[in-house]
Amino acid sequence: MGNTYSSLLVHLVFSTKDRAPLVTADNRDRLYEYMGGIIRHERGSLLEIGGMPDHVHLLVRHKTSLSVADLLRLIKGGSSYWMNQLPGSSPFGWQNGYGAFSVSESRIAAVRKYIRTQEEHHTRRTFRDELITLLRKHHIDYDEKYLLD
Repeated sequence: MGNTYSSLLVHLVFSTKDRAPLVTADNRDRLYEYMGGIIRHERGSLLEIGGMPDHVHLLVRHKTSLSVADLLRLIKGGSSYWMNQLPGSSPFGWQNGYGAFSVSESRIAAVRKYIRTQEEHHTRRTFRDELITLLRKHHIDYDEKYLLD
């Protein structure tokens, strides 16, 4: 086959270091735009982004030429560097790990809605509980000791 055809959709979830509430109303929109720019630079598409002061969710379509791990390294590294350059910013960093969950085309609308309604969602559930639910839903084994590392 002469060409490569793919549709790689992934729901990415990661928190700030130590779950510090550093994604504030003052910097959130600019941070999200910056993260989208990183994804576009890598020839991907940011379909949805949202979250809370201590974590973010992204729905991304990306190319086969870039692994999920490399995409996350670029997003997290670039955005934390950018956040630390903002005047008057607190020291900013992302957690070491992340969650990456495959999404089918038929579930795009549902995942987008889930990401858009994070504030409402977190009136009833903690980030830890949310992450455990996602891990279980996707049949991913985890060690409690390293869950939020």
